[in-house]
Amino acid sequence: MSNLTRNSVAAIVVMVLAGTVSFAQSSGEATYKAKCQMCHGEKGLADSGAGKAMKVKPATDPDVKKMSEAQMIDAVRNGSGKMQAYKDKLSDEQIKDAVGYFRTFTK
Repeated sequence: MSNLTRNSVAAIVVMVLAGTVSFAQSSGEATYKAKCQMCHGEKGLADSGAGKAMKVKPATDPDVKKMSEAQMIDAVRNGSGKMQAYKDKLSDEQIKDAVGYFRTFTK
């Protein structure tokens, strides 16, 4: 195999892998999108139809911002207000990862 061919193949492999990595999302983001986004909105602003109808507080609300990670995890695990409990639907790790992703909206 010539150097030119080998270098071309290597360049193509690098480009394909780079494209794959850029589209990867964290497990917390994936869980949030699958289970939380319908009410809490794409960016945690509770601007979805369901979020507005249920009067979900956005991540920017002072009451939400002051919640600790442990309080948020407990709310997701056991439910809070109109929000259903996810303890039987998600693992503790999935809940923690989704809360971690949601908390990026509170900053």
